[in-house]
Parts: sequence; C-alpha cells; structure tokens
Amino acid sequence: MRIAKKEIKDQAIIETLLAEAPVGRLGTMGQDGYPMIKPVNFVHHRGRIYFHSAPEGEKIDHILRDSRVCFEVDWPIGYVKSTGIPCRADYLFRSVIIRGRAHLVAEREEKVAALKALMEKYQPEGGYGSFPEDKLAATSVVCIDIAMLTAKQDLGKEHEQPEVLRALKDRPVPAAVLERS
Repeated sequence: MRIAKKEIKDQAIIETLLAEAPVGRLGTMGQDGYPMIKPVNFVHHRGRIYFHSAPEGEKIDHILRDSRVCFEVDWPIGYVKSTGIPCRADYLFRSVIIRGRAHLVAEREEKVAALKALMEKYQPEGGYGSFPEDKLAATSVVCIDIAMLTAKQDLGKEHEQPEVLRALKDRPVPAAVLERS
C-alpha cells in the first residue's frame, strides 16, 4: 500500500466491513481481455466470500475460463468540500480489496450453508423457509478463496478524525465505519 497510514490493520474493522457492506463488486476477466465488474450481494462466511448466481451467464463463463478474481467492498462516509482550492476536496471512506480464485460450489452442504449465511445477512428476521432441491439445482453458488486482502481508509486529516467520527455517531452506518483503527 502506497500510503501506509491509510491501511486498516484492525481485523475487527475489516470483519465488520465485510459483514455489513450491502454490495460487493466482483472483477473478472472477459473473454475479450477486458476486465468486467459486477455488483453482487455477498456474504463473508468461514473465511471465504460467497455469492449466488444463475447457473449460466457472463460471471459464470468468466470464472470457469479464468478463476482469478478481484472483489471489492467499500463504505463511503462523506465528501469534504474544497474551500478555494479544488485539490483540497476529499472523500472519506473505508474499503476492502480481495484477490483470490473463484469456483462453483459443488457440495450440497457447503452450498446450503452459504445460502443460509446469505439469507441471515440480508433477512436476519428469518421467515425465508427451507431450500427445496429444485431451487438448489437452479442456483449456482460461487466461492472465492481469499489469497490476498488489503483494507484502506481515509477518515480525513488526522486532527479532524475525532470530529468526523463523532459526527458520524448519529448516522445509520455500520460500526466498522465509526470505529477508529
């Protein structure tokens, strides 16, 4: 990481970001050699990233051809306006970038566990029922084995950070955004 002071080293903050970020972005390599980025609902479960997909389509084609992927989540905090000098404008955030290899989950138990973890993340109140065999067969689950993970943040100028974190206390944002590493 180019600016070491922006690196998030606190594993609890990273875990919370991965648990609470609503959308992740999957980067794959297209057959034409161009990178492709797709937003996906995801869950970080048992040290891996999981998401579901239709059994056929661009994401699946890319992963089957080249399993190397990049995955990104971020939590925007806010824009800091410039006062007279455009280069002084700033954007405050926390983010995680993962590199790894993706594969389709073949084992039924792992597939159900991943889908259950997804449902618990997005519908924690329950009520979603069981996973019937015909729906399981019609749904692909993709697992990303994490090879490298980096996390970064910009919480403003060092003297501003306590004030930024205090101001955020009343906003509906995940705990990971509010904690200081």
